[in-house]
Amino acid sequence: MTTRRLFLIGGAALALSACSSTGKRNLSASRANVIQVDEPWASYYSMKTNEPFPVPGIDIRKIPQQFWRQEVDYAGREKPGTIVVNTSERFLYLVQSGGRAMRYGVGVGREEGLNFRGSAVIARKAEWPRWTPTANMIKTQPEKYGPVAAGLEPGLKNPLGPRALYLYRNGKDTHFRLHGTLEPYTIGQSVSSGCIRLINQDIIDLYSRVPTGTRVIVTG
Repeated sequence: MTTRRLFLIGGAALALSACSSTGKRNLSASRANVIQVDEPWASYYSMKTNEPFPVPGIDIRKIPQQFWRQEVDYAGREKPGTIVVNTSERFLYLVQSGGRAMRYGVGVGREEGLNFRGSAVIARKAEWPRWTPTANMIKTQPEKYGPVAAGLEPGLKNPLGPRALYLYRNGKDTHFRLHGTLEPYTIGQSVSSGCIRLINQDIIDLYSRVPTGTRVIVTG
């Protein structure tokens, strides 16, 4: 049996492989400082080194387990390949065949009026996108967004993270995105400016699964 666990020591994440009859390995550190996470989440949320900006691993145990990426039963009538976001549940579903879906935890807008509702399509995809605050963001929070009105270059300090999926309706940009986050431990909460954010490792995974033209349905 081969198992792989994520060991977190003093806040640093190390991905280790183990091949033994016991399926376990330990590190030379005190047990009190070692946290183990079983597969598949050890791989899902480990550091991603094959990116232009290496994505840090996260201590997924700081996020409630229902928000971890997982395949689940799905009773909706949407066609396979459709994305369904339930903002009240804080879940994003990528519908699959056979009554199944890949489910991801998400963060949503902190105010009801900031949240998108209805259907749209992914008209654009971007890896390590540039980010520019909207005119409304600058107007309502000038002290926060004024200094970055010209936008931010791609990187780990960019609010969109490593991937962004741009939602359009009737051929027009809705200015809502599915994207990564600077604050992974707020997944499952309502603290953003309105876009749907995922753990960086999750938006990388979702991005790889959906093409442009994918239908997105956002409900509350």
